[in-house]
Amino acid sequence: MLTIKTFTFNDIGVNTFVLSSTNNECVIIDPGCYTDAEKKQLDAYISGANLKVMALLITHCHIDHVLGIAHIEDTYKIGATIHAAGAEFLRASVGYASVFGFELERIVKAAHFMDEGDMMRFGDVSLRVVYTPGHADGSVCFICDEEELVFVGDVLFLGSIGRTDLPTGDFKMLTQNIKSKLFTLAPTYTVYPGHGPTTTIGYEKMNNPFLD
Repeated sequence: MLTIKTFTFNDIGVNTFVLSSTNNECVIIDPGCYTDAEKKQLDAYISGANLKVMALLITHCHIDHVLGIAHIEDTYKIGATIHAAGAEFLRASVGYASVFGFELERIVKAAHFMDEGDMMRFGDVSLRVVYTPGHADGSVCFICDEEELVFVGDVLFLGSIGRTDLPTGDFKMLTQNIKSKLFTLAPTYTVYPGHGPTTTIGYEKMNNPFLD
């Protein structure tokens, strides 16, 4: 059984997820925590629930989604797992941060790499990795088939899709990946995006104006 805790962090409103299993192992997806207060909020939840952090998973390496990597590394001794195609965004993270009004003390590197078809396991939970570039190189989604959930980063939103006007964005690639890798899921799958509220695969197939 999977427990999901959602935090909304930093001025860009990134959804950071803590997923925990019945044995109290957990993974963190997209650590957007930037301020000391946000970091303390995340830590208080993990400590209060007596969770053991097993992995730090990144849907894509845009700066708003990786602001808390250094904090997670320092606090839980867990490095980030990314798709290799997103590594350049991490290498340039200090510069990207300044463009968006953030300050990073150091560049962080990925500790592990994942790819299409990999399984991220913790406790009794398995997350299946699918590679979904188009919003950004290195974008992945995490699918939990047992619970009919998918964590999509900035690939898909309620009634919208990720921006494609940023570096490495590609509208055709993004929409093709959504249709071939997400819309093949059952309509009952709940979608957890990187910003904003949840939705479902069925709702987006019927109503998303970008995916006719």
